[in-house]
Amino acid sequence: MTEIRTRFAPSPTGYLHIGGARTAIFSWLYARRHGGKFILRIEDTDLERSTDESIRQIIEAMDWLGLDYDEGPFRQTARQDIYRKRIDELLDGDHAYRCVCPKETLDKKRDLMMKSGKKPRYDGTCRGKNIKADCGEPFVIRFKTPKDGETVVEDLLRGEVRFNNEELDDMIIARSDGSPTYNFCVVVDDSDMKISHVIRGDDHLANTPRQAVIYKALGLALPKFAHVSMILGRDGARLSKRHGAMSVMEYRDRGFLPGALLNYLVRLGWSHGDQEVFTLEEMKTYFDFGAVSKSAAKFDEEKLLWLNTEYLRAEPPQKLAQLVAPFLEEKGVKAELEKIEKLIPMLVQRAKTVADLASGMTYFFIDNVEYNEKAATKFLKPAVAEPLKELSSRIGNIDFSSEENIETAFRALIDERGMKLKELAQPVRIALTGGTVSPGLFEVMKALGQAKCVARIKTAGEYSESGENVN
Repeated sequence: MTEIRTRFAPSPTGYLHIGGARTAIFSWLYARRHGGKFILRIEDTDLERSTDESIRQIIEAMDWLGLDYDEGPFRQTARQDIYRKRIDELLDGDHAYRCVCPKETLDKKRDLMMKSGKKPRYDGTCRGKNIKADCGEPFVIRFKTPKDGETVVEDLLRGEVRFNNEELDDMIIARSDGSPTYNFCVVVDDSDMKISHVIRGDDHLANTPRQAVIYKALGLALPKFAHVSMILGRDGARLSKRHGAMSVMEYRDRGFLPGALLNYLVRLGWSHGDQEVFTLEEMKTYFDFGAVSKSAAKFDEEKLLWLNTEYLRAEPPQKLAQLVAPFLEEKGVKAELEKIEKLIPMLVQRAKTVADLASGMTYFFIDNVEYNEKAATKFLKPAVAEPLKELSSRIGNIDFSSEENIETAFRALIDERGMKLKELAQPVRIALTGGTVSPGLFEVMKALGQAKCVARIKTAGEYSESGENVN
């Protein structure tokens, strides 16, 4: 049985975005399910736009997602001699030819074709002229595409796809500086690396017949293809930044967990019954192209957020604490991992991201809180000044080791003053956290500790009395 070998072959002209990441995940899972190999290849023949920084970012994103590769990363720029030998092979076999047509002439012909409603394509001026390498003129090398018949490609998602050879151009396979072009390099690379399955976006479907004829001319076996449909926004438009089409690392920096993003992207066009949340082992076990949709998938960040909350709640507090710490440091807050970990169970139910967790616990580690202006105006009024000061005094003299003790002292005060719970609870919440949303009030107070609660509630009382922050 032939070994399953898939590849991910990004162009390093930018970061790894959602569409590319999903393609990588599908390729990786297919190889892992079948006990095969997953290869990383960097297609850096676009020398003007390719950067080492982009390569670093792509590999970092793959590492973060857990997409380990068995071979590579291979770089096309390191394989130039191999490509030249293959080009010579095509020239010697009369499957390619040199073309000296000036760019200006080609542009004029292209414009005329378009104006007459024809598909712009090279007209074959130099085909059959047998132009030599020492012709004294700049030349490109073109592939001699068959003029008649069909090129048939089997696609795992679309079945048999037929292309009329008359629609194919005599494409350039080497530029005038000798550098090989994308469609040619891909064929040589996939063959040399023994790629059995080429899994990529359906925007590459138009390239497939061009590559197929090169395979045939070189006497190479075609791999199997699977062209995955594109990702759209929720509104059905092509996915863009406004839909959430960010780089993978931007999602990391916003506090998403890699497992959640991986899970979401796997489900974006693939299904296994009604199951939404998968372990990594389940993904490796179940993934196959029989359940991949031919229709375009729609990216929904709200669903991704929901999935991220599921992963957050399943993550051990110790590991979450390690993830939260850098987010706190970005806010200028340094906290011991042990203290962060103790707060996780109380806060994780309200958080959608690691960043939410960090924001939700910042007030536990700072000396003074800043009040939300609207909340302070609404709740920190003169009428609550005295109750706040009295509460501050009372809780300073109780055993603070249990929520029950704190609640007892709190309720005794509101009963004596004939107040409703919410009339004092919200001012106290603002006093402690700066806002009106938090976990249970008495749970927060116990976690904050007696000294901070006493000081903050006293300060809020003084603020309510004067209308000014006295911190």
